[in-house]
Amino acid sequence: MTAADPTQEPAEPGSELPTSGRRPTGRDVARLAGVSQATVSLVFSGTESGHRVSEATRHRVREAARALGYRPQAAGRQLRLGRSGMILLAVPNILGPFFGRVLVGVHEEAGKHGLAVVVSSGWGSATLAEAATTSRFDGLLICSPDDSQLGELPSDVPAVFLDADPSAPSGGRARPTVELDVAGGMRAAVEHLVGLGHRRIGHLRSTHSAYTFRVRQAAFEAAAKGLEVVELGVTLNEGQRAARSAAHQLLSAPDRPHAVVCDDDVVASGLYQAAADLGLRIPADVSVVGMDNIPVADLLAPPLTTVDLPGEALGRVGVAALAALLRGEPVVSAAPLETGLVVRNSTCAAPADGD
Repeated sequence: MTAADPTQEPAEPGSELPTSGRRPTGRDVARLAGVSQATVSLVFSGTESGHRVSEATRHRVREAARALGYRPQAAGRQLRLGRSGMILLAVPNILGPFFGRVLVGVHEEAGKHGLAVVVSSGWGSATLAEAATTSRFDGLLICSPDDSQLGELPSDVPAVFLDADPSAPSGGRARPTVELDVAGGMRAAVEHLVGLGHRRIGHLRSTHSAYTFRVRQAAFEAAAKGLEVVELGVTLNEGQRAARSAAHQLLSAPDRPHAVVCDDDVVASGLYQAAADLGLRIPADVSVVGMDNIPVADLLAPPLTTVDLPGEALGRVGVAALAALLRGEPVVSAAPLETGLVVRNSTCAAPADGD
């Protein structure tokens, strides 16, 4: 046996468990899991990388800790590691429903790595750079940034980008990026309407400069090639009011389209309001497709056909990548996360004239 193998010298499983009223210790967890106390320390310190601790052993240790109600001494552990134990999730709009989905995944995964999450919005490049250099946070998760927000991050700050341009340098180097297949989702939305016979399609597009919306626009243009297209820009930061106004303009035109693709579900809900204002029925008078699949999509009447962007998975994969960075492991950007069209009742066949 050598010191490099911390899984040796296991205690007898289940022996000498803590009596009622006594706070469980790492030694108790080791006994219940049938491993050494050193293994328990490695698992909960987040430093098991490079040691022969299998995934099965880590799972057994964490299950034993849950069964006993064991809580590691986080403050002391983080002090020894020179860390705060906190990560920052920076999103463009903390009230945006899609970012709520991302936060769910971030919290789920962060707990597995002993990390706490702070959420912030309304940040710029200087704000992020300050947060990165004050030692308040061990690392950053930056979701759906625009290019101007990436340039000032110090190169030595652990950071992972979510739904961002994988080729955009930050702090003089590329960062690990978790992408969504937004282009595939937009293509599926347009192809769905074309399959229903629509040849004149409206597009309520975001005017925001973030990479994700540039991808949506390029994908829409490619998928709608050869179709008659009517587009209007919407400022997403102004929310439903701006979407309702733009949709009203689009739908009140004499040659209005009978199908509209919206860059997100909030915009689509604004179109629902505009259609009601004008006495138009969805989908009989206008088919509508959104993007995001936030909870409101299933609550609209009729429920909205939309592209599901897996925000929870985006958050989980992002935290896992950031935790690996904090352990000193190399991280490479993975393939974009799969999206999919959720067909509900807001779309139907085009009128007989094919519009």
